[in-house]
Amino acid sequence: MKNISATLAIVWRIAGPYFRSEDKWAGRGLLAAVITIELALVAINVLVSQWQNRFFTAIQEYDLNRFVSEIWVFLGLASVFITLAVYKLYLNQWLQIRWRQWLTGHYLGEWLDDATHYRMQLKDDAADNPDQRITEDVKNFVEQTLVIGLGLLSSIVTLVSFVVILWGLSNKAPLHLYGTDIVIPGFLVWCALLYAMLGTALTHWIGAPLINLNFEQQRFEADFRFNLIRVRENSEQIALLKGESAERGHLLQRFGFVIGNWYAIMSRTKRLTAFTASYNQAAVIFPYVVVAPAYFVTKSIQLGDMMQTGSAFGSVQDALSFFVSAYRSIAEWRSIVARLDGFEMSVSSAVDIAAHEPTIGIPPSSGKAITLQQLLVNLPNGEPLVSVDALTVQPAERVLVTGPSGSGKSTLFRAIAGIWPFGHGTIAIPQTARLMMLPQRPYFPIGALADAVTYPAEKGTIAPEKVADALIAVGLPRLAKRLNEDGHWNRMLSLGEQQRLGLARALLHAPDYLFLDEATASLDEPSEARLYRLLAEKLPQATIVSIGHRSTLDAFHTRKVTMVEDGEIHVLGDAGKPAQPEPSAAR
Repeated sequence: MKNISATLAIVWRIAGPYFRSEDKWAGRGLLAAVITIELALVAINVLVSQWQNRFFTAIQEYDLNRFVSEIWVFLGLASVFITLAVYKLYLNQWLQIRWRQWLTGHYLGEWLDDATHYRMQLKDDAADNPDQRITEDVKNFVEQTLVIGLGLLSSIVTLVSFVVILWGLSNKAPLHLYGTDIVIPGFLVWCALLYAMLGTALTHWIGAPLINLNFEQQRFEADFRFNLIRVRENSEQIALLKGESAERGHLLQRFGFVIGNWYAIMSRTKRLTAFTASYNQAAVIFPYVVVAPAYFVTKSIQLGDMMQTGSAFGSVQDALSFFVSAYRSIAEWRSIVARLDGFEMSVSSAVDIAAHEPTIGIPPSSGKAITLQQLLVNLPNGEPLVSVDALTVQPAERVLVTGPSGSGKSTLFRAIAGIWPFGHGTIAIPQTARLMMLPQRPYFPIGALADAVTYPAEKGTIAPEKVADALIAVGLPRLAKRLNEDGHWNRMLSLGEQQRLGLARALLHAPDYLFLDEATASLDEPSEARLYRLLAEKLPQATIVSIGHRSTLDAFHTRKVTMVEDGEIHVLGDAGKPAQPEPSAAR
């Protein structure tokens, strides 16, 4: 019971915000309409039960006129039932898509807000495969919540409606044992109740493991799909390394988890189906066996009463056995609820990192320089990584950051960008300054080349002519004619071409502070030199801070800072003005 109440609390936390959102009136209206139609369908079932009594009584009494009349009544009831059933499905689907649209937008907003998606990956409790949770899990949650919720409502109303009918029929057909009528008020109701309770208890005992098995199945399926996507995205490197055999082994190992868990689901489902099928088949004949003595022995009821008893008993038993019939769906639904709850908890944990844990402060500054004071950058587990006592980067300055690989240079850039909260100290950034970070492997969204280059600017805000000029300037003239071509540019271009494209993005956005994290490392030295001179020409007022290992970069920077190892931590120290190479090296 405690688990059920906890699950319902989570469901309300996930579902409730939609019905309080800006789309609440449409959502509430559609839900009210669907519920009204559901209740109307139950009312028609009650009328059909009463019709059955009259119809079969007419057959027993050979009353042709009444027989024909009842057929016309049935046709009217069937027409109304069909119309309501069609609109129930239509309005239900309309509610589903509106609810899913809002919930998907809500989750995307939280996931992509202020680098939450990035911080979620840094914690041990990160939700696996958030893409699946926002797509499949949201879709299935909305769909199954409505199916199970409306099914439960229908069962409750059906129970109340048909219990009254079945109670009345119990008075007509008392329990007959060994030639004696035993009067038990509503004994048919009690028979249905005991039958359903027994079935519910046994169903839960047999099917309980399905909840966790379904949760694991979704996780294994998502992991397998994610690894297939990784193979597709890294197909060139896999082919160059002849790694197909290794990848096949890894993928089959992942798929083995899918298969193993599926066999466990099969085994448990077989047991559950064997019981529920037997239970449902026995329920068909059980009410007729109970009332048979009243029809054949005492002749206290007519054929119509007997048929109505079977129908009413079936309706009551179905209502009471809702848990039995929907157990597998409920098990799948609870696993979906658990996955969405895990996603929300992971988002909340990522937000709390910046809100409550000791973090690096990034106060807005009225000055024009970026200033680092008493800064200590930690790993997510709390281990110190980089220490900076004091560092100031002035406007239009060219700073080169060097140091051993793995010393925390890129992590320091992440801290300056505001997405790495682990540590303490302050990074003061001018309030109106525009920063841009270019990593070694830049990101380009799938779509038109012009949109990929100008990302994250709104589509069409930068003139195509400017985009073409920037591509020509960075040495990609052949791409200047393909601005409207859609493509997966991270896969279609070499890493060197991607880095040129990243620098074209910097030229178009013209940031005040440009941070280059080995952003030219895949280019040959002459090309790298030409691009640095291009940045100096096109962005003369921009501050450029570069991470690099080549000595040829010294020529394009006026200041050098170095990571120096000090025990288990690296300290960033000012190395002064870089040594200028021979003039030929800068050409």
